[in-house]
Amino acid sequence: MTRPIRAELRRLLTTPLWRWGPFAALASGGLLTAACVLIGPERFDPPMPGLDTDAGVRLVLSMIGLTVLVPALFGALAVTAEYRHGTIAYTFLFEPRRHRVLAAKLAAYALAGTAYGLLTAVSAAAALYGTAAAKGVDIGATPGTVAGLLAGLGAAMAAYTVIGVGLGALLRNQTATLLVLGAYLYMVEHLLAIIPGVNHAYAFLPGGATAALTGSSLMTAAAAETTGSAAALLPPVLGGAVLLAYALAAATAAVTAPMLRDVT
Repeated sequence: MTRPIRAELRRLLTTPLWRWGPFAALASGGLLTAACVLIGPERFDPPMPGLDTDAGVRLVLSMIGLTVLVPALFGALAVTAEYRHGTIAYTFLFEPRRHRVLAAKLAAYALAGTAYGLLTAVSAAAALYGTAAAKGVDIGATPGTVAGLLAGLGAAMAAYTVIGVGLGALLRNQTATLLVLGAYLYMVEHLLAIIPGVNHAYAFLPGGATAALTGSSLMTAAAAETTGSAAALLPPVLGGAVLLAYALAAATAAVTAPMLRDVT
């Protein structure tokens, strides 16, 4: 697997993704966190606990979970871009064993997703403490707690990158994959989080599992304020396990799907 993985990493470095990825990570982690701290959770609608409380810090950091679409799109482009430009046929000629090609993509983009998550976490920590200090606000969570929350969110970014690779391998069409990801993450899951009676399923969806890593979700908090019915989130460890299960399922689909269909 060394040669296919090395080839995928070289391919990644020749695309615009490696240049835009760091900017996206800084925006998702640093800029978003700094904006939330400057505004203050107590000024949200509905108002939320301030940064001087543990709940307020968790809420601000949970906002990073709303940006998981970005690494998922990066992962999806790893496969769909090849189908769109027709280079997948040459890739399979270079390595006829298709499962090795997709396994290499998964490995390469898992590494890229990990780097993306690490940069997101580091920039979010710098923004949280730097902006809070400039604003004169005390952070209500211990440094150990903040580090643990950001580590979980960073790992989630890697998981969503793998999920994106799996979905791209299943759908193959670039436009369809982007639309499905966007509609699901920003419409379907949000609706399921706020509709009474069905919102209990939200905890077992990828978005609910991501929210469990911080123990806070703006969607469930807003639902509790407006409807009085909010989905209970899973414990962080169980939420991480659910998210890992989705990533493993996506990886299995990515390796299996190309072997069951023609290239075109």
